[in-house]
Amino acid sequence: MGLLLKNGQAFIDGQLVKKDILIEGSKIAAIDTNIKTDNHEVIDCTNKIVSSGFIDVHVHLREPGFEYKEDIYSGTLAAAKGGFTTICAMPNTNPVPDDIKVVNDIHKLIDEKTVVNVRLYSAITKGEKHNAELVDFKALSNKVCAFSNDGYGIQDSLTMFRAMKEVKKYDQMIVAHCEDESLVFDGYVHDGQIAKDMGWKGISNLTEYIHIARDTAIAAETGAKYHVCHISTKESVAIVRDAKRRGVDVTAEVTPHHLVLTEEDVHSTLEKMNPPLRSKEDHKALIEGLLDGTIDFVATDHAPHSEEEKARGMEKAPNGIVGLETAFPLVYTYFTKHKLANIEQILSWFTHKPGERFHIGPQTLAIGETADITIVDLNMEKKIDRHAFFSKGKNSPFDGFICKGWPVMTIVAGKIIYQEV
Repeated sequence: MGLLLKNGQAFIDGQLVKKDILIEGSKIAAIDTNIKTDNHEVIDCTNKIVSSGFIDVHVHLREPGFEYKEDIYSGTLAAAKGGFTTICAMPNTNPVPDDIKVVNDIHKLIDEKTVVNVRLYSAITKGEKHNAELVDFKALSNKVCAFSNDGYGIQDSLTMFRAMKEVKKYDQMIVAHCEDESLVFDGYVHDGQIAKDMGWKGISNLTEYIHIARDTAIAAETGAKYHVCHISTKESVAIVRDAKRRGVDVTAEVTPHHLVLTEEDVHSTLEKMNPPLRSKEDHKALIEGLLDGTIDFVATDHAPHSEEEKARGMEKAPNGIVGLETAFPLVYTYFTKHKLANIEQILSWFTHKPGERFHIGPQTLAIGETADITIVDLNMEKKIDRHAFFSKGKNSPFDGFICKGWPVMTIVAGKIIYQEV
């Protein structure tokens, strides 16, 4: 039996229109007004948004190697609860997906355990190590969504140049964690007034934007596709904006936590991440950059850790927070509360914009497309409870936040994977 989604506001080609959607098997069979059927399960979507499935291009699933933090099953359950039908898994696992055998082995794990669509990154260098040889881009390009050493910035300009020359050959993309490690100076929070007041070691904006300036120059020289992970500084936004004006093939993502929080919200290791939460001026630039298209879309950088790890204190606790289950309601609540964006803009940051850049579909609702669909209740208001997460990671600074705009059903290939009860 298929599904009939009745009376919803369907997000189609950037517009909300009242349409019914008929699903047969794994595909969308019809989109029309007042579809009638006796052979399908009817889902009443009155006063709800029906969208193509959310896409998150920056997720740490931790498996293989770090299953005590997260595994493929728990991480993809969390994705489904957050409305994500497709996610891209970063390569910082053990072993690292840096050759065809490991990539194939991890794909087998994904096929066995996932509840949503998972695309896999390859590392850029062997073992994600500095001064290591490049991976075999030719062998891997058709097996992975892109190439990234996420968590480790490429420190050497020649390595980045060679990597961009390779991805250009195979119409692939470099996805970069931008951080000059020689300028970190053992810092672990933003180098601002809060760090000074608390006696914490700071990380300057320079550590990030110096790499973005370098990389956009190399992308201009090589013609490569280049994507900036978790952009966080005002200077970075300005550099990407200028590079786009010059015709560089560059895009950028921003996380919900960098859109909602600043350095003033750092009280514990739950607010410790890399890049760190920045100043109010940086925060303002991120929002302006997202609204004017300099920053292309939202990605969570979902980074689960154990409670024991996060209890090690500000200096020694690992960076990162979980984000899959709270991303959309946080962004929707913040941007509508402050009258910054409409629902169509917000939906685009979670659907067709990441989909287009990473060639992931479907990017809109259309007849014949795979029925990867997210249903959202904009009126539903709930308090975030990190202890109720499907993710193994409970490391969220948003515990207790009250948000509207919750995903209430996630459909993958025509099957209901998650439903709010």
